[in-house]
Amino acid sequence: MLVCGQIPRSRPSNTNENDRSGNGSIRGRILMSDGSYATANVKITLMNVRDVISTTYTDNQGQFELRSLNAGNYQIEVEGDRTKFDVKTEQVQVFRGVPTVITITLTEKRSAAAKPGTAVSVNELDHNVPAAARKEFEKASKLGNENKRDEAIAHLQKAIEIYPQFVMAYNDLGTHLLALGKLDEAGEVLRKAVALDAKAFNPALNLGIVLVHQHKFEEATTILKTATTLEPNAPAARLYLGLAAVGVNDLQTGEKELNAAYSLGGSHFGIALYHLGQLYLGRGDRELALTFFERYLHEVPDAANGDQVRRTIALLR
Repeated sequence: MLVCGQIPRSRPSNTNENDRSGNGSIRGRILMSDGSYATANVKITLMNVRDVISTTYTDNQGQFELRSLNAGNYQIEVEGDRTKFDVKTEQVQVFRGVPTVITITLTEKRSAAAKPGTAVSVNELDHNVPAAARKEFEKASKLGNENKRDEAIAHLQKAIEIYPQFVMAYNDLGTHLLALGKLDEAGEVLRKAVALDAKAFNPALNLGIVLVHQHKFEEATTILKTATTLEPNAPAARLYLGLAAVGVNDLQTGEKELNAAYSLGGSHFGIALYHLGQLYLGRGDRELALTFFERYLHEVPDAANGDQVRRTIALLR
């Protein structure tokens, strides 16, 4: 999921192409067995032959980054919900001055299979994706990680041609079109994904994001309520539902959802504090608006809109 404007982009903490220290780094993404991104935080432990070096967690798109590493061989342990997924370990080689890019897929425990009456995404049970379509999807994922969007789009289109029911291929195609600013095309593709599988979280979330960007707040509210029902603890869904609610002037729901987004996502979703400041300012509560704008700058000191927020703070004081 990639977005524009004042809405947070899911990205690694280091935005430089290479580590300026000259050391290496590991950039990774964790996928579910159906090819979707792991939206819940997954624990990533980096080890060498003797010790645990560091521990981090994935963001809401399953991404993580380990920086300033000496060249050499490492082991990564990937730990999701132990009641649902096996712990996985991968051997990774790090090279000086360039990032090592990896993708790891979680393996569901057999005992975690759906029980009767449990709401399960059709896509999670779809074992009919042809090998050729899955190969195109994997190529697209690799190219997407390398920011080669046009090439990734071409492979996703091929995957869909081979298997027109490939929900996550539609989802990823929609996210690339969104990142390129092609909102109408992204919305069309993501609607197809939602129509194919009403219980798939990522397409519902990403369609909601597109609709918020298009200022179609009523429709966005409907689809994002579905997304939050599917994944109540996903901060991105709560954030965009909050923005959609504010867009239809439901300030009570907007306040609730924006607070939930920050509570669940922490500093990665510090932008929620900015929008809360805007909400309180519009409501005429200058003191509360000031508090939240100051909190926002504390959480996101390098915010792109930082100068604007500082000017607003100066006027409120």
